Amino acid sequence: MTVTANTEPSGWALLRPALAGQRRSLLVLASWSVLEAAPVLLSGQLVAAALDRGFLAGELAAGLAFLMLYGTAMVLGAWAARNAITPLAAIVEAARDALVRAVVQARLAHAAQGSGPVDTSTVARLTRQTEGVRQILAALLMMARTVVFSLGAALAGLATLLPEMAGVTLGCLAAAGALLALLSVLFRKRYREALLAEERLAGSAGHAVSGLRDILACGGADTATRRVGHDVDANAAASIAAARVGACRIGVVVIGARVPLIATLVMAPSLLRSGAVTPGQILGAVTYLISGLEPALRLFAQSLGNMGVQLQVLLRRLAQHTARPPESPGPPDAAAPGRDHVPSLSLRGVTFAYGPHSAPIVDDLDLDVPYGDHLAIVGPSGIGKSTVANLMAGLEPCRRGDVMLGGIRLGASAGPWLREAVALVPQESYVFAGTLRENLAYLAPEVSDDELARAADLVGLAPVVKRLGGFDTPMEQTAALSEGERQLITLVRAYVSPARLVILDEATCHLDPAAERRAEEAFADRPGTLVIIAHRISSAMRARRILVLDGSSVRIGDHHALLRDSPLYADLANTWAAVPESADLASGRDGAGV
Repeated sequence: MTVTANTEPSGWALLRPALAGQRRSLLVLASWSVLEAAPVLLSGQLVAAALDRGFLAGELAAGLAFLMLYGTAMVLGAWAARNAITPLAAIVEAARDALVRAVVQARLAHAAQGSGPVDTSTVARLTRQTEGVRQILAALLMMARTVVFSLGAALAGLATLLPEMAGVTLGCLAAAGALLALLSVLFRKRYREALLAEERLAGSAGHAVSGLRDILACGGADTATRRVGHDVDANAAASIAAARVGACRIGVVVIGARVPLIATLVMAPSLLRSGAVTPGQILGAVTYLISGLEPALRLFAQSLGNMGVQLQVLLRRLAQHTARPPESPGPPDAAAPGRDHVPSLSLRGVTFAYGPHSAPIVDDLDLDVPYGDHLAIVGPSGIGKSTVANLMAGLEPCRRGDVMLGGIRLGASAGPWLREAVALVPQESYVFAGTLRENLAYLAPEVSDDELARAADLVGLAPVVKRLGGFDTPMEQTAALSEGERQLITLVRAYVSPARLVILDEATCHLDPAAERRAEEAFADRPGTLVIIAHRISSAMRARRILVLDGSSVRIGDHHALLRDSPLYADLANTWAAVPESADLASGRDGAGV
């Protein structure tokens, strides 16, 4: 198998798909933001009209009317701000879901491939950082829309009311933007150092706590305290350095908003003497600068600047942690099989125990299962039937011996192809929140509705699909499904998968005998190999071959041969036959404990 190197995704690449799927919410948010900026756009004009055409002209009622219009515009802006919360929440939650999905998938991929030791504190840190991204993104969008539309409205109003000051204000804003860009570069560096220091502190503290008993037993408390204390001091110093850079951003507000205000006040007497402007226009321009431009610029410099950098750094760190590991190569002595390969299964000298000093559960087992075989495994409870199933699926490593599928040795180096080649269906059925289609197509995302319908009919799920309302039915309340219905869903999931080897480990124990027969016959007619941990004597009788485990030896044969040659199988068969069907259905298990 070719080893592919995965490139690390950029931080914004994690959010881009989620934001692209929320175009309608972004458009609605922008529409409400335009309406929210209306009071800023009208503020200077209405104040100027109230003074020039109202109070200075001796028209008190007109002046008050203009001010009332200003107040009405502010109420309208507040109503728009309230309605902007809904699309904002949709955008933020979609982004959070995308980040959580990326983090979980990456951690599962690393764990599945065994690429490094499992660090439980990593998940906690990533979860905290993901929640940090969610909170920052919400605040950032809320403030960004205010800043963008308020700045635009204030500049547009200033340009129409007092064009002489619009050019000065734009020049000051350009200088303030340059200063902000420089400070942002410094803050990004300091904040990243603070974030790394926090991660080092979390790691050292976690190791110290997990090994506290050994530390105290060895008298290493002082050393551990010094090491953790050093990381605490480093974290505090990095946080203080980042805060100092952030505090310098007040200069952005001074240059971008206060300098134009001072310039307007200085130029006002000469402009009034020349008759170029009216007192109302001067007051309106000051209104734009004080109530529109300065709050937006202060919000941008002190909040958006810091939050934007924090969001960028957090996304970059999450991108580093969510990068997928390269796919593991196949075993050095064989190539990974393609989907058209017909893999036979063989166990050679397989021995397994749960500990180095434990008695083997499986001891020196030899078994050949040719492609297309239908094998049932029986034996008393606790004899190791599920262990053999796990060994066949490559989920448990052998202490000795080899498990070969299609000539490839199973184990840590088997590669991702094993996840497609083998499907193990346990007794405990797993149905997750989502649509019925998502549950059924989990192992075969490209499966069509026609294929799903055919599989559901063959396995016996069709009445359940009809009762639920179709494949698009949401499965939010999975507890409402019976155990038998849950097992049928997992059976159809395995049936439509690309697996060439299907192992049913008592996966039909909650079905009645007729439903069990229908499901097992569907799998027996399906291309590939079928291995069943038998739950009833009928399952064994339907199999082409039966493997009997008795703890010291194994016997293989068909039902009639084993009745004659295996006392254990004959005893199990008699016990099965003695259990009334009604009792079997009530308990969900057979009385023989097979």
